Amino acid sequence: MTADAPKPRRRSILLRIFIVLVVLMVLAIGATGGAVYWAQQRFEQPGPLPQDTLVMLDQGDGLNTIANKLRDSGVLSKDDPFKLGLLDDASIFKLGVRYAEMQGKLKAGEYNIPAHASMKQVMELLVAGKVIQYKVTAAEGLTSAMILRIVQADPILTGEARAAPAEGTLLPETYLFNRGTTRTDLLRRMAKDHTDTADKLWAGRAKDLPYTTLAEAVILASIVEKETGLAKERPLVASVFVNRLRKGMKLQSDPTIIYGLTGGEPLGHGLRKSEMEKPNPYNTYQIEGLPPGPICNPGKDSLAAVMNPPDTDYLFFVADGTGGHAFAATLEEHNRNVAKLREIERERAKDQP
Repeated sequence: MTADAPKPRRRSILLRIFIVLVVLMVLAIGATGGAVYWAQQRFEQPGPLPQDTLVMLDQGDGLNTIANKLRDSGVLSKDDPFKLGLLDDASIFKLGVRYAEMQGKLKAGEYNIPAHASMKQVMELLVAGKVIQYKVTAAEGLTSAMILRIVQADPILTGEARAAPAEGTLLPETYLFNRGTTRTDLLRRMAKDHTDTADKLWAGRAKDLPYTTLAEAVILASIVEKETGLAKERPLVASVFVNRLRKGMKLQSDPTIIYGLTGGEPLGHGLRKSEMEKPNPYNTYQIEGLPPGPICNPGKDSLAAVMNPPDTDYLFFVADGTGGHAFAATLEEHNRNVAKLREIERERAKDQP
């Protein structure tokens, strides 16, 4: 009996150790639950950012990099309340994103993070891809060289684009883009939009047009574009040129002469008789039919006008003195319209100092 006496004591000690371990496990589970609750609250509560801030996320940035950029930008706090290196805001943000299964859905781009945005709001913003967009406008009727200068001058676009695209291959429009877009990419987008638009309109063109290729239609559209700045007049202008082509008449368009002289740059003075008589492959007072290429980049309205011109008898048009044009089917009527314009010009000249 004496030799076996320590056994009950050892059992008692082991029992006490087991009880302590159980208590510690319970406390640990409780602490974990508390930590989870605290982290969830932290994920949804207002953040430390004092004012709206721009944050740039690059293509290929992973969740760790994104969290670090948000922390470095002040969107996430740099403090670790428990000093453990485990529950700082960057860690909580990553855990929250993974818990929501959104880690593969955060989009690159430049973001304007609102002041005091919560981590949840930031995650939702990045998932939605609500990036800051910039715009560049290429107006209808600009040459490719002019559009290239606009693209080159934009301070947000990146990279170089030295050579101007071929004339008439860009679609004039206002283009939205994100920071990081290259100049070359934007010009390619303009070219693609032109191709898509022109191809679609050409597929639905009217029958019996006096030109048989899309390239010829674009040339005529560029002339229509330069002849009037009024969208409502473009179909009528197109009908004049279509009627002239059908009758074998010269187009007699002043903008074509200017393009042959300057490449589409401003002439700097009124078109002179000597310039109209000077040999020029784009001089439609001298050549038959269409010039050898477009004289600008036509917009959608001008492209549509030459693909489906209205049925008119018009062969002439001249400025009407009010910003538009007067159209005529006969030379006599046209001469009367010209006389009216000259009278308007004389009256205006009297009012000039």
